[in-house]
Amino acid sequence: MVAVGTGQALDIGRRSDADVVFVHAKPLEKKFLAEGHGMKRFDVMYNDFVLVGPESDPAKVGGTKDVVEAFRKIRSAQAPFVSRGDKSGTHFAELELWKASGIDIAKEKGPWYRDTGQGMGPALNSASAMNAYVLADRGTWLSFKNRGELAILVEGDKRLFNQYGIMLVNPAKHPQVKKALGQTFVDWMISSEGQKAIAAYEIDGEQLFFPNAAAGAGAATTK
Repeated sequence: MVAVGTGQALDIGRRSDADVVFVHAKPLEKKFLAEGHGMKRFDVMYNDFVLVGPESDPAKVGGTKDVVEAFRKIRSAQAPFVSRGDKSGTHFAELELWKASGIDIAKEKGPWYRDTGQGMGPALNSASAMNAYVLADRGTWLSFKNRGELAILVEGDKRLFNQYGIMLVNPAKHPQVKKALGQTFVDWMISSEGQKAIAAYEIDGEQLFFPNAAAGAGAATTK
């Protein structure tokens, strides 16, 4: 297993260096499929993103469920914001939220916007050190210990929904793919046994992911 952001994971699949990709940025996944690099895509589980920031909340975004309005307030206040900047699923979701807020972040970012080019853990560490806002997936936030003055300020917006999907890399395009073993893993992830294992995974009594493979889908083995 190699744990990287979604963009990197899909690129690894494109280079024939993965048998299965397990990712969370559906438009990027659809592009991967359209290019012929993946077999059928399956929903596996979901959680959500949360907007984390300092408890002092200089942009005054706390208490709202409108994440787009929160992004506008952060830009207006030029409050410190940490971006993963790593082409991950979380980074992709962040860019989509800036776009939905009517802000061209590539043009409008300034010293207040810190592009780290790092994973979720390091990005949260940077936000903690800087008392900055950051978009995080709830699972990483729950397991993150170095919170400092950070807290969840915005949650519950439907635009923060975070779906995970899984695909076997296409052996017709990438002959070295371990088709049987990879498909066995895909099948298990969407099976009732795999879905129960996902539901049972908790940190400090809180469930991190919620299984939602199609009811009754059973095994997805391709011949």
